[in-house]
Amino acid sequence: MSHEPSNEAPTLVDARPARPLEGSGGASVDDTRRTGGSTGSTGATAGSRSTSVVTARETLHFQEIRNTRSFVRIAIVLAVVVGLVLVPMGGDFAAKVVTWCGLALVVASSVWLAREIREDEGFTIQKVMVSAVCCVSAAFAAIFYFGPLSPAVAIIPFGLCFFSTGGHTAGVRAVYILCAGLQAAISLPIIFGLVPDRGLYRAFGSGKLEQLVTFALVEAIYLATYVIMRQSRRAILDAIEQHDVALASVAQREALLKEARQDLVEALRGGQGRYTNRTFGNFHLGDVIGRGAMGEVYEAVHTGTKELAAVKVLLDHVLAQPEHVKRFHREARIAASLSVPNVVKVLAVSDEDAAIPYLAMERLRGQDLSDWLREHRKMSLRKVIDLVRQVGLGLEAARAAGIVHRDLKPRNVFLAKDESGGERWKILDFGVSKVTDDEGTLTRDRIVGTPGYMAPEQIDGGTVDHRTDLFSLGVIVYRALTGRPAFPGDTEPQIFYKVLHGMPPRPSVVGSLAEELDVVLAVALAKGREDRFESAAAFAQALEGAQHGALDPQLVERARKLEVRHPWE
Repeated sequence: MSHEPSNEAPTLVDARPARPLEGSGGASVDDTRRTGGSTGSTGATAGSRSTSVVTARETLHFQEIRNTRSFVRIAIVLAVVVGLVLVPMGGDFAAKVVTWCGLALVVASSVWLAREIREDEGFTIQKVMVSAVCCVSAAFAAIFYFGPLSPAVAIIPFGLCFFSTGGHTAGVRAVYILCAGLQAAISLPIIFGLVPDRGLYRAFGSGKLEQLVTFALVEAIYLATYVIMRQSRRAILDAIEQHDVALASVAQREALLKEARQDLVEALRGGQGRYTNRTFGNFHLGDVIGRGAMGEVYEAVHTGTKELAAVKVLLDHVLAQPEHVKRFHREARIAASLSVPNVVKVLAVSDEDAAIPYLAMERLRGQDLSDWLREHRKMSLRKVIDLVRQVGLGLEAARAAGIVHRDLKPRNVFLAKDESGGERWKILDFGVSKVTDDEGTLTRDRIVGTPGYMAPEQIDGGTVDHRTDLFSLGVIVYRALTGRPAFPGDTEPQIFYKVLHGMPPRPSVVGSLAEELDVVLAVALAKGREDRFESAAAFAQALEGAQHGALDPQLVERARKLEVRHPWE
């Protein structure tokens, strides 16, 4: 099976003015973002660069899991050591017993938590909070034994350093408040003489003012530890996010470079051709403005009206197969019947007995979507919705005529300008279209289309219909919104594999878009025809819903099921 790329770009047009005429279980809602992919390493992989498969917050969440495993081991060892050290020491026996009970609670809760988080999925903020309360309670039992103004209070900043780097903001704040509150509950009654100081180390010789100052300093240390560690977490988040932005920018530039190379090959195909300065019917041909696997496209002028045109002439290897020539005439005449403003107008088709078949089309002024995206990089959602609606009108007309375009791509979507300055999106080049009621194709036994914009059924030889073109339109929308191609690759087999089995990176991540657009594009890029939108109008309506944050719940559920089968990269 050979490949027919059908790169007839820029078939009918010339934009040059001088001539006539693309969280896991423990993460909280306030600290995670919805992403695709599996839990993996961050950064570039061998052979290619890509954005992180998880967000910065999720990256820190996985680090939090690892740190918690280390913390519980340290807590167990520390509790056992302190418990043994207390045996020969004096002090208030009741306070010592309370401390031992607290240390036993630390060991028990830490062993339990260690078992629960052996797998990442077992980590939840609720489990960590149970362990945190146990550790804080034990720490303050020890402080009660040693004395609220003794060096024992130094254990609290140690714990706060760990817990304050956690991802759950409310939980972290609760741990800090618990520590500050217990310190006050133990210290202030002793300072004001409401209860006796049973501590092993007592503030003998200190007045009430000195004790209050010491208490205030301890509380200030707790607060400073909490604030500094929260700021440290935010700084790390910013650093990781900036790193991901840089990687995304590199990946995007590489993807765009590959696309630009393909367009450059097409752009270099101009110049004089074998039929330059010859006349076909009423059209005098000039230079070639596009070459593809099936034909050449020439700039032309009508000999009588002097109207500008673009004339497509079939190549010799196609002329050598009579059934292909016959089919070309049939499909060209059907394409000529598509008299809608959003499809390029066919001016003339050669007679079936013509020695060299040709197709004459209107010449357009403006630029195709490929050039537009190269100039502007991205398109706003409002403009994308307008594009989908206008192109959709052309596709619906083709559908009514029983035609599938099969090569919809940015080069074949043109923003035409009229003399009054008005703009209209038009579909170009039905040269590799398929009539849906005919079992044959113009390129029988060949893959037809442009690899990065082909639907899966085009690649694996399945049945094509109007939803095949809607898949290509979905790829175009992904490219316009995110600023990068959906399925880039260095070789055609590599691109084909991605189209058949993979999904591009999540749009909301690589394009900084609303997450509602993930839902819409998951349906638009569905592998199965039956899972896609039924029409371009439905596609545009879903995009409009995403714009206003009002998606149909059934569409959301439909996308969720599709993402389970084919998750975003």
